Amino acid sequence: MKKVVAIGIFDGVHAGHQQIISTAKHLGEVTVITFDPHPTSVLAPERTPTQLLPLADRIKFLKQAGAKNVEVISFTKEFSQLTPDQFIEDILVGRFAAEHVVIGENFNFGYKGEGSPKYLSEVGPKYGFGLSIVKLQEDRGSSISSTRIRNLVIDGEIERANELLTRRFYLTGPVIHGEKRGRTIGYPTANIGLGHDATIPSDGVYAGWLYAGTERYPAALSVGVNATFQEVPRLIEAHILDRDDVDLYDKLVTLEYVDFIRPSAKFDGVESLVAEINRDLEKIRQRLDI
Repeated sequence: MKKVVAIGIFDGVHAGHQQIISTAKHLGEVTVITFDPHPTSVLAPERTPTQLLPLADRIKFLKQAGAKNVEVISFTKEFSQLTPDQFIEDILVGRFAAEHVVIGENFNFGYKGEGSPKYLSEVGPKYGFGLSIVKLQEDRGSSISSTRIRNLVIDGEIERANELLTRRFYLTGPVIHGEKRGRTIGYPTANIGLGHDATIPSDGVYAGWLYAGTERYPAALSVGVNATFQEVPRLIEAHILDRDDVDLYDKLVTLEYVDFIRPSAKFDGVESLVAEINRDLEKIRQRLDI
């Protein structure tokens, strides 16, 4: 079977990335080359994008999309200085013996991105491999990209982001101890600790699911500062619907975002807050169909 290599960052494994893997899969046995950390974090740290997927999950989704093998290349300053020809000779040919290469039309490689799809197509015959260039996938007149999806999440447009990801956006982190304000009004919440590079939805309330181990719970997910109680830190919280007996402290959980319910708001007091929470929960039940 032909040795096919698909190259890219694939940091979201979204619909566009999946098309690249699908194209490669129809040509032979697919090895995906991806890079970690994100090249921007090495070349322009101030512009490093937030993360859509942890590396382990990126590998998992790439395999689900059709990759037989996923090879992670450590992106270092030294690696970034390889010329396009060095990249081809050392990586594509020398390390992976590529017989066919599949890339997206916006993929550049080598020192200062000097290696273009056009260049790869010109030198492919010399090095003995064929090349397929996959056009950027479009949705509603715009290209599907990790940047676009990131912006949708940050703007709270979760449904649209989920469509382009072809799965639900999620965040994973440990449950940490908070102020326990929710318990005092009958709505206990789990506070989630996240890394500095997490992509966080805009402030507001969302319908979603909380996964803990093998359990899945319907949940109200909130993001933002608790203005009613004058708390300053931005919080990522989850309230499991109709349960107050689930102990999640120090457990690793995943919050899966289904839909935006409403933006954050400040309330006059606890009574108006509770009334709004009850309205939120009813909307969430309808959205989750429970």
